[in-house]
Amino acid sequence: MPAPTHPGLTGWPQPGRPSLAAVALGALVAVASVPVHVARAQEPRETVALAGATLHDGSGATIADAVVVMTGDRISAAGPRGRVKVPRGARVIDVSGAHLVPGLIDAHVHFFQSGGLYTRPDAIDLRATRPYAAEQQAIRDELDDTFRRYLGAGVTSVVDCGGPRWNFEVRRRAGATALAPRVAVAGPLISTVARPQLDLGDPPIVRAATPEEARALVRAQAADRPVFIKIWFVQTPERPFDEILGIARAAIDEAHKAGLRVAVHATELEAARATVQAGADVLVHSVGDKDVDDAFVRLLKERGVPLIPTLVVHDGYAEVLGAAASKAPSPIEQQLGSPSVMATWREWPLLATEAARATAAERRKRLLAGADVRARNLVKLARAGVVIAAGTDAGNIGTLPGASLHEELAAMERAGLTRAEVLRAATADAARVIAPRPEVGTIAPGKLADLLVLDGDPRADLANLRRARLIVRGGVARAPGDILPPNPAWLVDRQLEAYNARDLERFVAFYADDVVITDLPGGAARITGKAALREVYGKRFAGAPALHAAIEQRTVSGEFVIDHELVTGVPERPYLRAVAISQVQAGLIRRVWFLPKE
Repeated sequence: MPAPTHPGLTGWPQPGRPSLAAVALGALVAVASVPVHVARAQEPRETVALAGATLHDGSGATIADAVVVMTGDRISAAGPRGRVKVPRGARVIDVSGAHLVPGLIDAHVHFFQSGGLYTRPDAIDLRATRPYAAEQQAIRDELDDTFRRYLGAGVTSVVDCGGPRWNFEVRRRAGATALAPRVAVAGPLISTVARPQLDLGDPPIVRAATPEEARALVRAQAADRPVFIKIWFVQTPERPFDEILGIARAAIDEAHKAGLRVAVHATELEAARATVQAGADVLVHSVGDKDVDDAFVRLLKERGVPLIPTLVVHDGYAEVLGAAASKAPSPIEQQLGSPSVMATWREWPLLATEAARATAAERRKRLLAGADVRARNLVKLARAGVVIAAGTDAGNIGTLPGASLHEELAAMERAGLTRAEVLRAATADAARVIAPRPEVGTIAPGKLADLLVLDGDPRADLANLRRARLIVRGGVARAPGDILPPNPAWLVDRQLEAYNARDLERFVAFYADDVVITDLPGGAARITGKAALREVYGKRFAGAPALHAAIEQRTVSGEFVIDHELVTGVPERPYLRAVAISQVQAGLIRRVWFLPKE
């Protein structure tokens, strides 16, 4: 097939379509979809060196006491300290003891979905409670927040695997936004089935009735230069297999004529095999109906077709649509997820009719049935050398932007991949979904300067990928809290952990300098300022070595966290109960009100 000339990516330089230079922070702004020639403005060329960390470059190499030099938005040098010359005048950041890895890549997301309960009425129809138009408007209104949730999770690039035509506006907007990942997008999915529930005039999924219609749908997207054409290959009894395969073949042929790659959603072995034989360039889900055979493995390996397993999306649906209790956010979801989206999960047990429960139960059964098969297939493909790219299908019910990638990586390790294989899947190999010759995914001279500075070795524990000291996107280094202030409930929990460990300095670090702690109902300030807080709690921790607080009940409303606590280890008292109301602003506890103790 001909090489794509316009990869359709925001944040990457595009051949034939020069980018306008970014202003202050080094992000590139995508130009209009028609090729034009624009004089490039002067880009910031600050040189920054990260010195002293252990470098895991994405290719498999590990270098101790490394130096990475970034000039503007590019890596200009990377290697051992003794072999890398830091240019005179460079700003040097000492990251001794840290670990450097490429920025993480989620190779399968959907911006037209929120991760909330109401985001897929074709799966669970709750439009009578929340109109789908309201859901879509909320998603658009929160787009900048969604960008921050990806970047704050250390996800510096994402691939949107299909959505409405406004996906192309998402790409443009991300390119003009400093606190956003790089965004590659596909347009509306060319589908073998209809999804009228999602059609508000700009449908994310369009059914092709004939091969000619499939070709026309490809041509309609080609001018916007999507990262690839996406085919939704869904088998149903009313359409013979050969008929829908003809649709896929026509779309693949037309896309390749236009210099575009093709990604295919095909979760059954024979569908995946047939579409790859027809020329598909990427498979966006695991095969879950049966174990893959050696011939299929050879086919993917010989053609260099990446596979994106998307393991956790099945669990997300199953947990939210459980029979009784609502899904409780995991620690990483609580840290990085949207509180308003997660709040919708709690509404399912209150809203579900008998019919809805029956539909959900059947869906849960189908989703979970292939879990063991998907895990076995993932390991077999990876061991054979097939390219495995990490992706989550984020946006689907129960699968949150940003947080879900960390859960996906943990699931891949549980399935049997080594940590090194998982790390490569989330960096160098995920980048191959973006482009055959990507500019991200590894730390090497000439590549875009997207990387993470971690306070822990990901080879020892993948959870260390969540411990970013700095997140670097386009050569600009930021602390995670400067990208995405922590969710109030998560921050109050971390404060509670420090309290129970009686770690005074860590406890105090969660409070604002001007913190005020007040007793109700009188309203008298008990503590004002961090110095007074340190003095009071220093004495308390020293005088009560067994002090411990447990949360019996919690209510969260925006920036307010209301906890009913059971406190033990208090001298001369077996226990006491208290109610604490914490107000969190800008990532710190600013006010606390205590109700009278029982």
